[in-house]
Amino acid sequence: MLKYKGYIGVVEYDDEAKIFHGDVINTRDVITFEGESAAELEQAFRDSIDDYLEWCEEDGVKPEKPYSGTFTVRISPELHSRVAVAAKKEHISINKLVENALVKETALVG
Repeated sequence: MLKYKGYIGVVEYDDEAKIFHGDVINTRDVITFEGESAAELEQAFRDSIDDYLEWCEEDGVKPEKPYSGTFTVRISPELHSRVAVAAKKEHISINKLVENALVKETALVG
């Protein structure tokens, strides 16, 4: 995993083409990069982020920032009720209950 200016890139290796290629995974915008060595790949990743930010500035477009920390989840009314009851039993908000569950589920990713 690569990190630069808050953006995160993941890399795969194409054994047929003998090249590494990657995607920035924490935006909805498509930002890709590739290289034949680790050093070339890392530079291409940084260059792609810089190019993206420069393009946004030139076109007067606000660059998509890596995730804001807010998202909407649609669930059934029954599950919503169970979540609300569980949160009340723990004396925490629904938001905190969901955040705790997500932290637990993603502990190995971080």
